[in-house]
Amino acid sequence: MTTETQHLRISGVEVEVVRKDIKNLHLGVYPPLGRVRVAVPLVLGDEAVRLAVIDKLGWIKRQRAKFAEQPRQSRREMVSGESHWFLGRRYRLRVREQEGPPRVAVCGIGAIDLVVRPGTDAAQREAILSRWHREQLKGLIPPLLAKWQAALGVQVADWGIKRMKTRWGSCNPAARRVWFNLELAKKPVQCLEYIVAHELTHLLERHHDERFTALLDAHMPQWPQYRDMLNSLPLAHEEWGY
Repeated sequence: MTTETQHLRISGVEVEVVRKDIKNLHLGVYPPLGRVRVAVPLVLGDEAVRLAVIDKLGWIKRQRAKFAEQPRQSRREMVSGESHWFLGRRYRLRVREQEGPPRVAVCGIGAIDLVVRPGTDAAQREAILSRWHREQLKGLIPPLLAKWQAALGVQVADWGIKRMKTRWGSCNPAARRVWFNLELAKKPVQCLEYIVAHELTHLLERHHDERFTALLDAHMPQWPQYRDMLNSLPLAHEEWGY
C-alpha cells in the first residue's frame, strides 16, 4: 500500500499526517503524551486536513488532558517496599537474596517476592521481573486467542510479546501476525482481552473505520469501557496507544 507521511502544525498542535489508499479520514490521539495522528486519502490536500483537525480541536485537547492527568510511576529502583503492578493490582515488592536460580512469586493479595542471587543489581532484578511478566502473558494469551479466533472466524499465523513504545498491540493482516505489549501483564485481564479482540478484528478490517468499530461493537459491546480503563491506569516510567 502506498503511504506518504508528513508533519503539520495546526493551531499549535503537531500533527502526523499519513496519506494512504483509503476512502475516509481517521483521526486519533495516542498515549502516553497525546500524539496526534491523522490518516487521510492520498488525494486529500493539506487545507482539507487542517480544516478537519481544527473541527476536532476541542476533542483533541480533551484527550490530551486525560493523558496528562494519567498517573506515571517513578523509575523503579527494584527494592523491597516498592509498588509494582500485575493484572491490574498493586503489589509490594519483597526482594530476597539467596543462592540459586532467581524466581518471582505472588504471595497472597499484597506482595510479589523477587528472589535473586546476592549482588544482583537493579537492572538485573528488573530483567528477571520482566521475564516473569512475559511468562505470565504467554500463559494468558493463548486461551484468549482461541476464544476470539472462534468468535471472529479468523486465524493468526503467529503472535508474540515485545516492548512497544507507542501502542498496546499491533497486527500485520497480510502475514496474519499479531504482537502484544509486555506492559499488558500489568493491566487487568479485561484490558488484555480487549487488545486481543482489537488486534484480531484487524484481520477482518485493516483500518479503524466504521466497519471496524461495528465489528467490535457486535462482538464486545463493552470495549469502550475496557479501552478507557486501559488508558486510565498508571503507565510505566518508560515513555512508550490506542
